[in-house]
Amino acid sequence: MQELQHRINLGAARVNEKGEFEILAITAGEGNGWHFSASTLQKSVSLWDGAETFIDHHWFGHSVHDLAGVCHSPRWDEQAQGIKLDLKPFGPGAEVLREIGKQILASTEHPKPHVGFSADVVFTAQGKDVQEILRVFSVDLVVHPARGGEFIREIYQKMKGNSMSQSQEVENSKHDQLTLQQVEQPALDPAPVRERIQREQQAIDQLVRAQEKFEELEQEARKVGELRVQMCTQFLESALAASRLPVPAQERLRKQFSGRAFEPPELQAAIEDTRSLISELSGAAVVQGSRIHSMFDSGDKLQAAVDDLLGAPREKQSEKLEVRPLTGIRELYLMLTGDYNLHGGYFADRVQLATTVDFTGLVKNSLNKIVVNTWEQLGRAGYDWWSRITRVEHFNTLNTITGTLIGTVGDLPSVTEGAPYTELAIGDSPETADFVKYGGYIPLTLELIDRDESRKLSSYPRELAAAGLRKISSLVAAIFSVNVGVGPTLADTGALFNTTAVTSAGGHANLRTTALSASEWDAVQSAIYKQPMLVKNASGSYGAGPALAINPRFLLVPRNLQLAAMKILYPTLENAANIYSENMQRGQPGDVITVPEWSDPTNWAAVCDPMLAPAIFVGERFGLLPEIFIAGDDLSPAVFTNDEHRLKVRHFLAVWVNDFRPLHKNNVADA
Repeated sequence: MQELQHRINLGAARVNEKGEFEILAITAGEGNGWHFSASTLQKSVSLWDGAETFIDHHWFGHSVHDLAGVCHSPRWDEQAQGIKLDLKPFGPGAEVLREIGKQILASTEHPKPHVGFSADVVFTAQGKDVQEILRVFSVDLVVHPARGGEFIREIYQKMKGNSMSQSQEVENSKHDQLTLQQVEQPALDPAPVRERIQREQQAIDQLVRAQEKFEELEQEARKVGELRVQMCTQFLESALAASRLPVPAQERLRKQFSGRAFEPPELQAAIEDTRSLISELSGAAVVQGSRIHSMFDSGDKLQAAVDDLLGAPREKQSEKLEVRPLTGIRELYLMLTGDYNLHGGYFADRVQLATTVDFTGLVKNSLNKIVVNTWEQLGRAGYDWWSRITRVEHFNTLNTITGTLIGTVGDLPSVTEGAPYTELAIGDSPETADFVKYGGYIPLTLELIDRDESRKLSSYPRELAAAGLRKISSLVAAIFSVNVGVGPTLADTGALFNTTAVTSAGGHANLRTTALSASEWDAVQSAIYKQPMLVKNASGSYGAGPALAINPRFLLVPRNLQLAAMKILYPTLENAANIYSENMQRGQPGDVITVPEWSDPTNWAAVCDPMLAPAIFVGERFGLLPEIFIAGDDLSPAVFTNDEHRLKVRHFLAVWVNDFRPLHKNNVADA
């Protein structure tokens, strides 16, 4: 069974009215639901030596102001099956300890206040059986102690030992009786009377000091209580902030727990109960035969209506929401602005529907949905051809991008015994690119709103999506066609596509002039496969790396070569008897990509899979799709000077080549 540690408070004996006390701290048996065996208690005897006694247990820990005594001389009592201790009053609380003992023991009334000692211990247990007491923190004077032994007797201060024989107790008792009788008999000598008066006065002084001590304790208790309330308040706010409950539910719990002390589990239980209640109320429920599936506010309904008006796809949770169709953009504008005179402002006294959403926000949301939807549709139609040969990366700033290609280790040289290791030749090839901002705006005039040209408005985002997609397409296509078809100049000073040997600085050996055919495609595949990987851009390291060992996957062609390319890569399109043998000769199959921006009818290119060997990168700052913004309130300059809301589109892009090796180009001379 698993052994766990526990900590509880156990009751012990009651106090006496004098000096030190002999107490039975704990006995074998049940306590707070735990079973303490005699053998377990016997093994813990040494732990009780030096345990302090404080006035009360405290939530924030003990204070030196509450110290009342020290326990010592622990021993095992076989007859009582428990642990005996001697308690010596000591510290600021010692007087309180003695005074309470006097009053408790002197009182003959019943019932008496249940005041006694409570031990604070830590132990391990299996199930409910205590295995070992690990530590005794204190033996404190409390009200209603949990359990324990019993008070045995007082130990007179004049005794030097820790025990007293029965005959000694009898002699002391006789001596006390004799002294009392002598005081009560009349005498001519006034000295005994004066001594008695002095003793009474001392007792009164002690009572006064005890009362003052009680007042101090009560004042400190109030301060501690106030501090606890403050800490509970801080804990309440932190717990409510982390609960993610609705604001009304948080306010209800705040009223329930504010201004009072509480235990953390009590608050946690209340939060869990509230969370469960909200979950049950928010879920599906049957009410008079109908089921509540979802809850929608006026903003949700308006957004669904605007989506329907402009032809934008609804949110998934609103797909089955029934709303009244809008007659046009004019109705929406007047409903939410009250601008019947088309001043371009907001008139609260004329607004037909009070809601937290506004005209520009609703329209912007729908237009952005149309952009996403159009982007996906155009991509399926082939406009996103560039996404198959590039790697897209997100950046958190508009700083210049440095695309670093790290060199590889061609081969590990051998190291003879006792010889030093040699430095490996490895470097990098950094390519840089800058973000470019693209965009513009389309006017949404008050005249367009008044003429209710909703269809025209819905066409704007489709045009913006197409423009953004085509912009990336043109940037990637230009990599192969700029500079008369040899591409941009790379950091190694060589053009992207050139015929220079790779063993020379800037040599790429990835440009040919042969027209597209099955045999030429195989030759290009072989050339890319054998391209040496980068080791270091330095003399002696050019072309020294191991082979790339990757065949190109994509065959890029203009529209004029599309059918010819498909017959090479998809041989089932060619009606020939030797189709199978030709397929075997053409190497690994690939994919044909038609580049819409290429105008030369004979040039073509090969590109490796960017998942295996990335070459072309597309960087985006605020997303790959263009963003749409709408400026259109009465403080907008365009509304004041031009009577128009403006739909602005913004696109931050960076396109660059990081490595020439996965690319190959064939610039074929026109016949």
